[in-house]
Amino acid sequence: MARAPTGTTSGIPAGLPPPRPIPLKDRAALVFVERAQLDVEDGAFVAIDASGIRTVIPVGGIACLLLEPGTRISHAAAVLAARAGTLLVWVGEGAVRLYSAGRPGGARADRLLWQARIALDDAARLRVVRRMYDIRFGEPAPQRRSIDQLRGIEGVRVRESYALLARQHGVDWQRRAYDPGDWQSADLPNRCLSSATACLHGLTEAAVLAAGYSPAIGFLHTGKALSFVYDMADLWKVATVVPEAFRIAGLAQKGRLEMPVERAVRQACRDAFRRSGLLARLIPQIEEVLAAGELPRPDPPPEAAGPAFADPDEGP
Repeated sequence: MARAPTGTTSGIPAGLPPPRPIPLKDRAALVFVERAQLDVEDGAFVAIDASGIRTVIPVGGIACLLLEPGTRISHAAAVLAARAGTLLVWVGEGAVRLYSAGRPGGARADRLLWQARIALDDAARLRVVRRMYDIRFGEPAPQRRSIDQLRGIEGVRVRESYALLARQHGVDWQRRAYDPGDWQSADLPNRCLSSATACLHGLTEAAVLAAGYSPAIGFLHTGKALSFVYDMADLWKVATVVPEAFRIAGLAQKGRLEMPVERAVRQACRDAFRRSGLLARLIPQIEEVLAAGELPRPDPPPEAAGPAFADPDEGP
């Protein structure tokens, strides 16, 4: 196993300052790693496969590393990723289950408290949910509807979108159904959708954590470790990864795919993130959504940590 060279601290050569995190909007979206040892060599993040081949990963320019089964990571590599502001996420085969995630740094108590205060205020929470509906569907939410009623309306519209995309791409589609504990039991379109949403959730969680908010404090989704991640990811799901999932499923069903569907979906999602400029838009949209609660944002204390992915002209 490669180790950090002598005279380094947490994989950083002696005498050099800690790496300065690159703003999230300027990063590559995410990278999947499987069956490799992640370590630090000469101050760089390195993946070492079973044959000993070393591949340098520019971890400072990546928003999220998704670690699949067969991946091991050293303490030095985890520290370097944290210093560079790169989220580490441990996922299952094909990234269909999320087991654990690190923290890229820069968490802000004042922003987390603001988020929690909005979630605990029934009127503010409803205003946030209505704003998310407006962003997602491009029209105001129906008046005099509860959060549960809006959740039901959204579910119907999403199912209609799935059915429409399935027809467009010639996919044999029944319904959204899968067992996270039995990946192969799902049909092809559902496996494609699960892979696609896993990519989006990983990227969205990186943005939520980088901005200093809690992934667990949601508004439409509640009670899950990633409730707020699901809230924010849903604003982009149908516009980015769901069409790609059905497109890949259609190609696979026609026998026109020359690689595993999971890999094809990941590549398609990567390209969709780049086309949509999602990384540059996620954190501002988090702020926009929470501002709809119309509750004052608390001032950060003087000793508050700065954001993990601050722009050069952005203050604390």
